[in-house]
Amino acid sequence: MLKYVLAWFPMLLIAMANGVLRESVFKKQMGNLEAHQLSTITLLIFFAAYIWFVIQKFRPVSALQAMMVGGLWLVLTLCFEFGFGLYRGNSLATLLEDYNLLEGRLWILIPTWVAVAPYIFFKIGR
Repeated sequence: MLKYVLAWFPMLLIAMANGVLRESVFKKQMGNLEAHQLSTITLLIFFAAYIWFVIQKFRPVSALQAMMVGGLWLVLTLCFEFGFGLYRGNSLATLLEDYNLLEGRLWILIPTWVAVAPYIFFKIGR
């Protein structure tokens, strides 16, 4: 599982690059909510390409292992997101706002995708 832990770290770089894209391009063209929504969609696409690559390069030995990779990546993602967010001085309430689908926030799709994509790409890649 160590290779999957190490494979998670480039997702941080992808997410940061996506954030730069949101701040430097999307926000100049649209409102804050729309920029976050579009940024969520682009990050889903970027993560899909990366996760596909990782799962094909380091193929899990079973569907169970693919699910375990997704669970591992979910835990790492949420620990980083909330840990770093709290470290930066954001309140838990502020961090949770991005998960409110009723307010048009789509961020819940990111950890969901990180969790299920390894299994989906394992099954597709057979």
